[in-house]
Amino acid sequence: MLLHGWGTNAQDLAAIVPALNLPDYQFLLPNAPFLHPSVWGGKMWYDLESDDYLGLEESQQLLTEWLESLEGITGIPLSATIMGGFSQGGAMALDVGLNLTLAGLISMSGYMHQTPENVEPPLPSVLIIHGRKDPVVPLSAAHRLRDYLLRLGAPMQYKEFDMEHEIKPEVLEVVREFVLVNYPR
Repeated sequence: MLLHGWGTNAQDLAAIVPALNLPDYQFLLPNAPFLHPSVWGGKMWYDLESDDYLGLEESQQLLTEWLESLEGITGIPLSATIMGGFSQGGAMALDVGLNLTLAGLISMSGYMHQTPENVEPPLPSVLIIHGRKDPVVPLSAAHRLRDYLLRLGAPMQYKEFDMEHEIKPEVLEVVREFVLVNYPR
């Protein structure tokens, strides 16, 4: 499952699915529930421009409920599900996924809104990917996330690339390998 970033929609990440070269895997690419205020066709998980991230809790609840319903729809348990996202989608994947029994979490140019105190082991494997030149989500956010997850004892991989706020082909290779290791077919 891949969650898009702020102001885009599920189609934004659809193009990377074939590039991941994982033909035996099923991909779900949901749209965020809220319309972006200034991008036609754009969606958002919550409003980044509001001081209180309007819609964040509602999106977290909707995403959690949807994930918990998937096994009944797809037959695939959460323990065999890897959830990832880019930017705001990466933040949502971490916020929601650390509280579920997922096979793995992937954050590409993402961050966390808060460091939850009630996260219980076992934690899913986590892959954090970030650009050293990211002008949107500073590299320091990835460092804080990495350090927090290490303190929790999460099985984790952390990779930095010489890129900005984007997904380069070499990132897809790392994502592909993470999926194959954490849920081999």
